[in-house]
Amino acid sequence: MLSVFAIYLALGAVAGILAGLMGIGGGLVIVPMLVFCFTGLAMPHEHIMHIALGTSLASIIFTSISSFMAHHRRGAVHWDIVRRIVPGIITGTLFGAYIASLLSTNLLKGFFGIFLLYVAVQLLLDRKPKSSREMPGYAGMFGAGSGIGIVSSLMGIGGGTLSVPFMIWCNISVRHAIGTSAAIGFPIAVAGTVGYMLTGWSAAGLPSYSVGYVYLPALLGVVSASMATAPLGVWLAHWLPVPGLKRLFAVLLLIVGVKMLSGLL
Repeated sequence: MLSVFAIYLALGAVAGILAGLMGIGGGLVIVPMLVFCFTGLAMPHEHIMHIALGTSLASIIFTSISSFMAHHRRGAVHWDIVRRIVPGIITGTLFGAYIASLLSTNLLKGFFGIFLLYVAVQLLLDRKPKSSREMPGYAGMFGAGSGIGIVSSLMGIGGGTLSVPFMIWCNISVRHAIGTSAAIGFPIAVAGTVGYMLTGWSAAGLPSYSVGYVYLPALLGVVSASMATAPLGVWLAHWLPVPGLKRLFAVLLLIVGVKMLSGLL
């Protein structure tokens, strides 16, 4: 049991650094690693992906707080954008959790594996959206927030892979887009966690110490480490060559994505 908890701690440490460094919330790493851990622990197969997604979102609640506070101290969070996009974020995230409850573990694994490959390719190509417009009005922000929320909830992520490019496209600088994305990750994580708790509340065969689809031992281990390392990620984002680190991260995502998809064959 201690060795498993040590794995959760290691996952949290990596997730915290990634949350601060790239504004992605760490879910892209947490979800597949939790799936591998839960599979090794022989948890019920039909619940493994749902528990990984719910636990990942719950951990991002704490990671995002540590991350966006560090970015806020550096003046890198646009709170006006956060306030305008939150209604759509909450609506989309809750709806995404409901959709996930209707899908099988294998289908969710397939979607997640494909999403990992998509993100990896985007990172390797390093295509930055052309800064061609201003932030949209209320309807546009609600639509964008809803879309980001749905995908984030289905993938168990903080939304940075979608919200950062969206803000860059709307003429927000890269560092400010990352900082604002970290703040947007908080309402995504809260709404997603509530959604996965409610949809899993009456599910049969869940492991002990679960609250719906949130597994508390894994949550404790991930959060304990991620809260400590998120400020380090923010510091690294302001001092290290992020493009090179993103390419390395992309290779990791390719490997994990291929492994998840191959496990379905």
